[in-house]
Amino acid sequence: MINRGLGDWIHRRRVKSAGRIALVSAAGELTYDQLDERINRLASALADRGIGQGDRVAYLGENYPSFLETLFATTALGAVFVPLNTRLAPPEVGFQLNDSGSTVLIASTTLAPLALAAARKTPVQTLALVDDGPAAALEPADGDLQPMDFEELLASGAAVHPDVQIGLDDLAVILYTSGTTGNPKGAMLTHGNLTWNALNVITDFDYTSKDVSLMIAPMFHVAALGMGVLPTLLKGATVVLEPKFEPGRVLHLIEKHRATGISGVPTTYQMLAEHPDWDSTDLSSLRNLTCGGSAVPLRVLDIYEQRGLSFTMGYGMTETSPGATTLPGRYSRDKQGSGGLPHFHTEVRVVDPLNEVLPAGEVGEIQVQGPNVIASYWNREEANQSSFVHAEDGVWLKTGDMGYFDEDGFLFISDRIKDMIISGGENIYPAQVEQEIAQLDAVAAVAVFGVEDEKWGEVPRAAIVIRDGHELTEAQVLEHLQGRLARYKIPKSVIFVEEMPRTASGKIRKPDLRKQYGTV
Repeated sequence: MINRGLGDWIHRRRVKSAGRIALVSAAGELTYDQLDERINRLASALADRGIGQGDRVAYLGENYPSFLETLFATTALGAVFVPLNTRLAPPEVGFQLNDSGSTVLIASTTLAPLALAAARKTPVQTLALVDDGPAAALEPADGDLQPMDFEELLASGAAVHPDVQIGLDDLAVILYTSGTTGNPKGAMLTHGNLTWNALNVITDFDYTSKDVSLMIAPMFHVAALGMGVLPTLLKGATVVLEPKFEPGRVLHLIEKHRATGISGVPTTYQMLAEHPDWDSTDLSSLRNLTCGGSAVPLRVLDIYEQRGLSFTMGYGMTETSPGATTLPGRYSRDKQGSGGLPHFHTEVRVVDPLNEVLPAGEVGEIQVQGPNVIASYWNREEANQSSFVHAEDGVWLKTGDMGYFDEDGFLFISDRIKDMIISGGENIYPAQVEQEIAQLDAVAAVAVFGVEDEKWGEVPRAAIVIRDGHELTEAQVLEHLQGRLARYKIPKSVIFVEEMPRTASGKIRKPDLRKQYGTV
C-alpha cells in the first residue's frame, strides 16, 4: 500500500539520510535510522492497543523526541495526532481530550498530575509517561487508568513499518486554536496541509540538508511544528530540541551546535540581544531568523543588523498550517511592519464585506486559499459554515484579520476585526498604534484597546509594560506619537502594567485588559 502521509517521512529518510543526525536533545542524539526504528516500534505498540485509521492519540509535553516519535508513529497508522498545550489547566486539557475523543495520552512525567487529572472522565484508556524530567508526585489513579512507562510501551512493539494506505487528504493532526472567546476549535490539518506548508517553507526560506534548526518555541504550537521542525526533517537536516526558552542557554546552543535557524517573537529576539553573552557569542552560523506574532521594532532590527543578521517575518495561523505570507530578510527594513508576500503555493486576498476584492491601499478582511489551508474544524459545524467563502475560484478561509496590500503586493496587517476601535465614526486599528509605540526603547510590551467615551463612543487606551531598567511616562508616549499617527488614532490615555494577561499560546488577552482597565 502507498503511504503519502507524514508517517512515512522518516521511513523514507532511513536510507537516504542513514547515519545523519535527525534529533538532538537532552536525551542525546538520534540518527534518521535510529529514529525510524523507534517510530516503527511505537506504531506497532499503538496498533497492538487498538489504534488504527482515524483514531486519536494525544500528547502533553514540551519539546522532546517522544513528541515527534508519537506524531510520526500515529500518522503512520493513519491515526490522528492531538498535541496539547502544557500551559492549560486540567479542565481545558480534559475538554480537548473529550472533544477529540483521544483514547491514548502520552505525557511528560513532569506533567503527570495534570495528565491524570485531565484524563479522568474522558475516553483515554492508555496513559504513558515519558521520563523527560523530574517526576511529579502522583496520587493513586482513579479506576483502571494506571500510567505506564513510555519506553516500555515503545519496546513492546515490533520494529516493522506499518503498511497502511494514506492519502494527502486524510486527517493527520487536530490542533486546537487559542480560544480567546469560548472553547477552542480543533483545526483539522491533513497530511496534505502540512506537506504543502513544509514545501512552502523550503521554497521560500531556502532550507538545505545541512541546516541545524534550534527549536526554542513549543512544538504544540503550529508555528514551531509547521515552520521549523517538519520542513527541517523533510530535507533530512537536524533539529535541536530545547524545552524551555532561557536566553543565555539559547545563545550557548547556537554556538555549540552551529545552528543555522531559530524562530521566535520580537520579545524573544530582544531578550537574546539584552543578555550579557550576546556580544561574545559566535552567531556566524545563523542564516534563518524567523519572527512572527508582530513586527520587529526598528531598534531590534538595528541590533541584529550590526551582527550581520536579518529577519524573515511572516503572517499566518493554525488554519493555514501556519504560513500565509512571508517577508524576506532583504525587505525587513524597506517593508518594515509588513507580513510580506504570499507563500509560493498560497493565495491571499483582501475583500470588502461582500467578498469583493479591494484595490491596493484599501483595508478589508484577509482571506487565504491554498493546499496548506484547512477545509474544516473538528465537530464545529457552525464554524465551518461561517469561516469559509465558496467562490467561483475555490474556497477561501476568512481569517478575521483586517489588512491591505501596498502597491508592490506586500500585505500589511491592520488588526483583528473584533479588536477594531470605532471612534467618532473613524476606524482605528490597534496594531498600527501598537507598532508605533513599540518603537520606544522602554517598551517591553504594548496593547491598545477601546474604552467607552461620552463624546466619541469609544477611544483608544494603551497598556504598556516597561522594560527593566527603563522609565517612561504617559507624556513621553503621547509626544512620540504626535506626527506619526492621525490625532484620532493617538490613545487618549496610557496605563502602565506589570504584565499582560495572555492566552496559553502567548497572545495578549484584550478582553481581560478591557475588563480590568476599560473604565475611567
